[in-house]
Amino acid sequence: MDLDLVSSVVGLQQAKTISDVQIAVAKKVMDSDRANGAAVLKLLQAATGGVSQAGDQLAAAATGLGGELDTYA
Repeated sequence: MDLDLVSSVVGLQQAKTISDVQIAVAKKVMDSDRANGAAVLKLLQAATGGVSQAGDQLAAAATGLGGELDTYA
């Protein structure tokens, strides 16, 4: 009878250890995903900022408008 109790306690400890490891791994995966997401956002912001600036420069070169600012009124 004591053997069943010991076996149950050992099984419970093993389940707790496995659960703790799974939680730790899940936290690491979430941290990695957050870091990757932040990097992707920075890349997107850099890409869209560069495109709009390049578009403005092309429009100014093609039309002659926007290349200079007239400060005399």
